Amino acid sequence: MSFALIPAGRFTMGSPPGELGREAQELPHEVRISRAFYMGIHEVTQRQWQQVMGSNPSWFRGCGKDCPVERVSWHQVQVFITRLNRLTAQRFRLPTEAEWELACRAGTTTPFHTGGDLTAARANYDGEGPYGRSPPGLFRRTTTKVGSFPPNRFGLHDMHGNVWEWTEDWHCPYATEAVTDPVGACATDFKVIRGGSWYFDANSARCALRYTHRPQDSGFSIGFRLVRPAE
Repeated sequence: MSFALIPAGRFTMGSPPGELGREAQELPHEVRISRAFYMGIHEVTQRQWQQVMGSNPSWFRGCGKDCPVERVSWHQVQVFITRLNRLTAQRFRLPTEAEWELACRAGTTTPFHTGGDLTAARANYDGEGPYGRSPPGLFRRTTTKVGSFPPNRFGLHDMHGNVWEWTEDWHCPYATEAVTDPVGACATDFKVIRGGSWYFDANSARCALRYTHRPQDSGFSIGFRLVRPAE
C-alpha cells in the first residue's frame, strides 16, 4: 500500500448555503486536525484484502485484483485492520469523517476537489446523473482499477466515486462551533460512508455529502481506504 502525507490544519467542514445538492445536515463549521497523518493513495484493493484475509468477497472479481475490494461491512473491515496491524506492527485504522473530508478537499472549498463540477472522465460514477449543468457522461456499471483517474492535490485517487468509503464515525449531528479532531460518537445505528461510487450520481460524490449504512451492511459499491499516524 502507498500513502500520502496529509498535513494538519484547519478547514471548513460541510457545505455553504447555496451549494447545489446541499443537505441541511452539512452544517458548515471550522474543524482543526491537530496532527498530520498518512492516508492511502488508493482504496484497498481486492489483492490486498485477499493477502490478509485469504478470500475475496467482491462482486466485481472480473474487474481484476487491482480494483477496490467491495461487499465488505464495517465490522469486516475492523477484522482486516486488526490482522494487518498484527502482520505489520503498524497502527492502521479507518479515517474519521473529518479527516476524510480534509483529505478529499485538499485545500479546495468547492463541491469537488476538481472544482464546481465533476465529469465522468475524472471519476467513476454514474455519468447519466451529472452535477448541475454538466453534460451527461459514461456510466461504466462497474468498479475500475484504482488510480485510473487523476489524483487530487494531496495525491489521492478516487476520493470521488469508484466505491463508497467507510469512516470511523457514527452518523451524528455536526457541531455548531469550532472543534478539534472530532469523531462522531452518539446513539445511532449508522456509520458514515463518503465519496460516492460507480453506482451513484455525481452529487453523491461531493466532498461534503454524508451517506450512511449500518456497520453490518455490505454492498457492491462499498469499500474503504486506510490511514495511519505520521509520527
